[in-house]
Amino acid sequence: MNRYLPVARQHFLGALASTSVVVKSISAVVLLLYLLSWAVDTPYALGVTPGYLFPPNFWVWTLVTHGVVEEHVWGVAASVGTVMACGRLLEPLWGALELLIFFAVVNISAGLLAGLSYLLTYVATFDLDFLFDVRVHGAAGFLGGVLVALKQTMGDTTVLRVPQVRLKAAPALVLLLLALLRLSGLLESAAPLAAYSYGALSGWVYLRFYQRHSRGRGDMSDHFAFASFFPEALQPAVGLLAGLVHAALVKMKVCRKMVKRYDVGAPSSITISLPGTDPQDAERRRQLALKALNERLKRVEDQSAWPSMDDEEDDEDDEVTTDTQPLLPGGRDLFSSSSSTPKPAGGSVGASLSSTASSSSSVSQSGGAVSAGGGAQHPESSIISFEDAPSRS
Repeated sequence: MNRYLPVARQHFLGALASTSVVVKSISAVVLLLYLLSWAVDTPYALGVTPGYLFPPNFWVWTLVTHGVVEEHVWGVAASVGTVMACGRLLEPLWGALELLIFFAVVNISAGLLAGLSYLLTYVATFDLDFLFDVRVHGAAGFLGGVLVALKQTMGDTTVLRVPQVRLKAAPALVLLLLALLRLSGLLESAAPLAAYSYGALSGWVYLRFYQRHSRGRGDMSDHFAFASFFPEALQPAVGLLAGLVHAALVKMKVCRKMVKRYDVGAPSSITISLPGTDPQDAERRRQLALKALNERLKRVEDQSAWPSMDDEEDDEDDEVTTDTQPLLPGGRDLFSSSSSTPKPAGGSVGASLSSTASSSSSVSQSGGAVSAGGGAQHPESSIISFEDAPSRS
């Protein structure tokens, strides 16, 4: 275990160094408040207490501070890890300012809705423990919002291969896990479950209807509908209920109505486009298709058979054997033909030497004949005829 701690520390510091000022600041505040919790009851002073949140106490600052308050090491790790994951995956798409706005909106909404839920529970049960013994704090609310945002941007990404779990199912799975931990008694309070639920809901409402981007506001695509967070068997009923709630909120002017754009001047048939669907959804699906295609091509290249070294050596031997075959017909090669070239050369030398003797024409003719005959037989005969020519005259 000690061998992996320096490596994990190095990776953590490297990832933290590559993030923006917003991520570093939030992580530093979480660590500072955790150290302060050893001396001060930070969940009481900075966490959301339902009895103190509403009048007459009205501790409104707790809506801003409760998301960075942790009192356990695993809570600090979860909070810093969530903020860093958001900085690595969402900040390049949104920017640092939009990330800070999303952090504030999700935490404030989760704290307010959780406190209101406990107030309504007190009204139904008249139990003061729901007002003054509950502390809503930690990164559970922001975690729900981040998982919803990741479902929007990269929902088809595979998180686990066995069993196969995609990122779009992560919000529902984490909610189910927190519910099981609460039912088993491993969670001391239901506050983390409530904060996570309201954080995911507020994050979805903000991203669905209010987030500003280059294409307008919100994301009205089908893959980000409220019913898509539930299993397929429940999606029709949930979709119907969500449609009724949305219609009621539109009449109350809390949410805006879905806008349809008709391009009548298009060369083809009439096209209908919803805000936030065509560029973002198409680009996301294109990137996923390219990634799957590259992985498939890589697997095919790895499985292809390469020629062995023995086959290459056999090919080289065949090439050498082919090069050593005779080039001339009749089994004669270049070397045998080159050895016969001096014979006509000897005849020409004898003829030139016999022509230089100007003593008599008969002697020159006989010398030329002898040299020609000697040139036909041996190259040395021309030299002998040249030395014997004066003696005969």
